[in-house]
Amino acid sequence: MKIRSWLSTFSTTDTSTAITPPLNHQSSAASSSSDNISSASSSLSSLTSLQTNLSLQTLPSLPSLQTNLLLSPSSSLSSPLPVSLHHTLPSLSPRGVITSLALRHPLLYAASGHQIHVFDLTDNYALVDTLDGRDPSSGSVKSVTFHRGKVLTAHQDCRIRVWELAADKKHELAATLPTVKDRLRRSVFPKNYVEVRRHKKRLWIEHHDAVSGLAASGDLICSVSWDKPIATLEKHKSAVNALALNGDGTVLFSSACDRSILVWEREDSANYMVVTGALRGHSKAILCLINISDLLFSGSADRTVRIWRRGHDGKFSCLTVSDAHEKPVRSLAAVVDDDGSAAGCGVVRVFSGSFDGEIKLTEEFEAAFKPASKTKLLNFPPPY
Repeated sequence: MKIRSWLSTFSTTDTSTAITPPLNHQSSAASSSSDNISSASSSLSSLTSLQTNLSLQTLPSLPSLQTNLLLSPSSSLSSPLPVSLHHTLPSLSPRGVITSLALRHPLLYAASGHQIHVFDLTDNYALVDTLDGRDPSSGSVKSVTFHRGKVLTAHQDCRIRVWELAADKKHELAATLPTVKDRLRRSVFPKNYVEVRRHKKRLWIEHHDAVSGLAASGDLICSVSWDKPIATLEKHKSAVNALALNGDGTVLFSSACDRSILVWEREDSANYMVVTGALRGHSKAILCLINISDLLFSGSADRTVRIWRRGHDGKFSCLTVSDAHEKPVRSLAAVVDDDGSAAGCGVVRVFSGSFDGEIKLTEEFEAAFKPASKTKLLNFPPPY
């Protein structure tokens, strides 16, 4: 992978139409039918049985990450555990593998093929716009992120596209990075060229393979590509599929086809990271990871989404397992919405996209071992 740091080459002036990031919880009416009560009881029973047997096994030569996974009032785990009750509404299918999900309230962005579908969470998940690179050669969309009120998308054609959001929630293509002006300005000086392969050089601001990921912070936009590695972390026994970093950058999570999530932490007084343990539970390859607050979300080819939390003692616990999908889970987006109560009974909204093009929303209501907590599963209305 190669990483690029882009200084802002487009206008970064915030407009009044920019979307504000806070996500406010909206309560939903829950069904009181006997079928739902039976479903909740069955779900709780299966979840308890499943968590009892899910120890966090480790890879050879790695230290153990012990955990307490029992749903018991006497458990020593201080974090609340959600209990799941699923309710299904009509489904959404953007027709293709969901390669990336990104959330900026009130809009959800779902990349599929060369398009990005935009859904309004406050309008019954209505499809409000479809972003297209305007060029069939742009290839599939690999990543979606946000920077100063603008939407950034990474593409197979080695380019990054910048989109502006209008008041009617429609998007206009504002720029394609690197711009022609950027290339012309830097092409004069030999120092701006790097060797990408034998006897071939390109400007350092250009990728020469698919842009696979984006991140933005402050005045910087960073992109990673398949064209060259910037660092090598050799612990997994198979291909690495996803990375996630915690909020302060001290813990890195990596997932692979070997069904493990490795936990990397910065070595004391050293500028490198070492493996401190491995999380296990998925039965097949882990395809996506995201970290929000103190929660780690993982999606797998075993069609499940797991939510993990690290306790005050440093040990990880698998809080819940969602098996709503019929195909492998390829992408995730989530937001934690605290209701502000002293009990900390907020809601975790998890959006997951699968290989069959379905996007599902799972709402995990947290309550400190209270049986009233529930999960509501929503499928989106079709965009066509």
